[in-house]
Amino acid sequence: MNTHLSILSEVKQGNYKILARALTFVENNIAPADQILKNLNPHSENLVIGITGPPGAGKSTLVNAITNHFTAANKRVAILAIDPTSPFNFGSLLGDRIRMAAQFNNPKVFIRSLATRGALGGISAKTIEMVDVLKASNFDIILIETVGVGQSEVEIAGLADKTIVVLVPESGDEVQHIKSGLMEIADCFVINKADRDGADTFANNLKKIVHQGLKSIPVLKTVADKNTGVTELCKWILKPVEMTNERKVHLFAEKAWRIIQNQKMMAVDKKRLQENIQAALVKNDFNVYRFAEEFVKL
Repeated sequence: MNTHLSILSEVKQGNYKILARALTFVENNIAPADQILKNLNPHSENLVIGITGPPGAGKSTLVNAITNHFTAANKRVAILAIDPTSPFNFGSLLGDRIRMAAQFNNPKVFIRSLATRGALGGISAKTIEMVDVLKASNFDIILIETVGVGQSEVEIAGLADKTIVVLVPESGDEVQHIKSGLMEIADCFVINKADRDGADTFANNLKKIVHQGLKSIPVLKTVADKNTGVTELCKWILKPVEMTNERKVHLFAEKAWRIIQNQKMMAVDKKRLQENIQAALVKNDFNVYRFAEEFVKL
């Protein structure tokens, strides 16, 4: 039997050890990663939920509370935590994961961190591939948690069936500045740490902004570390998703574009690029645009 088919068979049955290995193959472009991806079932029914928002909004605590709720209902949950990384120090920043330590021993929970590796906007083609591998397994729900910086909120929407934007009462001014981008991708706003001063006022203001938009977006309040409001949020998560064919085409086109972009860029040898730049910088007439055009032709 082909190795990739054997791996996919084990992944489908919920063998977490083989799943972890498959994700490592895919993350690092190690054979048989290519064959694993090409043989994935395109009709996976797993629910993918994106959770984004600014640093300090309590996303990890909320993910923990959501996970506890679903595992108590006998559901299997996968968590992909996307961590921003320094371009000088690859590898994930796992501080937040300490809060989820209790979940590591839960047989119904699978947790994986993924470094963004300097991808513009924080979502790399690797994220798409790893989510698709997780969808090949037997999870009921896949949670993607990412830090909301730059474009990452917009891009997570293309990966998830539903996107939750987590804010805190102090985010008031921030929402005014970035409301258009957030409105575009949020399927639900969660005001976490809602026991803080100003939470009700902020929730009401946010509801007013939301009502001006084209789609109906619920605004829910939670206190994740006290498990307040989590049941209502989980009920919303399980509501069926309506996907128009137009949106489906758009999302798959975006997905394909990112995969193609990644494959084209794989041919660029970064080490050789740096060496050529070093040599080119010695010349007085160095121009980065001319350099890039010539490098592509090499």
